[in-house]
Amino acid sequence: MLQPATGSDVTAETARPMLGAIRGATIVVRDLGAIERPYVDLLEYRVVARGLVDAATAAMLGAPAIAGRRFLELEPASGERVYLRFIENPSAQSWRALTTHGWNAIELTVQDVRAMAARLEGSAFRIIGEPRSLTRFPMICAMQVIGPAGECLYLTEIGPDSGLDLAPARSRVGRIFIMVAGGPDLDALFATYAGFGNVIDPPVSTPVRVLSRANDLPDETLHAHGLIKLPGGTLIELDAYPAMTTPRACAPGDLPAGIASVRFAVRDLPDLDYVGVTGAAGKRVACLVGAAGERIELEETDPESVA
Repeated sequence: MLQPATGSDVTAETARPMLGAIRGATIVVRDLGAIERPYVDLLEYRVVARGLVDAATAAMLGAPAIAGRRFLELEPASGERVYLRFIENPSAQSWRALTTHGWNAIELTVQDVRAMAARLEGSAFRIIGEPRSLTRFPMICAMQVIGPAGECLYLTEIGPDSGLDLAPARSRVGRIFIMVAGGPDLDALFATYAGFGNVIDPPVSTPVRVLSRANDLPDETLHAHGLIKLPGGTLIELDAYPAMTTPRACAPGDLPAGIASVRFAVRDLPDLDYVGVTGAAGKRVACLVGAAGERIELEETDPESVA
């Protein structure tokens, strides 16, 4: 299992490339029409782009079948350039959040989680976890919802005196600050990121009620999970998923339904085994595939923009 960089490890860690902050997530949905109004009206996200997926992007993702499909790109009312991109595939295979391997949840900052719970009651966002303070960090209060296309969102309020280096909510609903991936082998999940120098919080085991309930397990079931720390107060959470979970179905040359890909900033593309690369030198985007089938996009950016 990977261990955090401390003390004598620092020189070795800084010699490795660093993953930068989360830049966005791509979600494959059957009906793009179900997305816009709930996200705009209830989460106050705004539309920044819409159109058809171009062939270069499809090739970069190793998914030529998505070329020409409609997409919608949203970002928070704060104007932070961290996107939610929805790609339409009416033939997408069935899936259910928190029961298959890969990216499974998007965690967004919110300014008032209990007010958000009241706002979403009876809406297109189905509450699956009422606001609750975290066991390890009681100054953080989070709720969980299933969105209009079956996507899982964690909505999280971080107390003003938390002392934690986490991205603040700059609007009622802010940016992505944590992405959650799950799979059956936690060591293999972490191994995907072993070539990067980011600090690791080693796994601990705690109850994760929404994961247990999605898989018909008792609420008190313990699940192991660890963190990869990123700049800008953002994180990757990697979870060990229970034995009854399965790989997410996906047609050849396509993207799976649900959260398919997450983009991170990097200063320079490291020498890795990518499924595809697009863009001009110095502004390229490349895509890896992790142990759980999660696509990991790396976007070259200016050093001052990595956070």
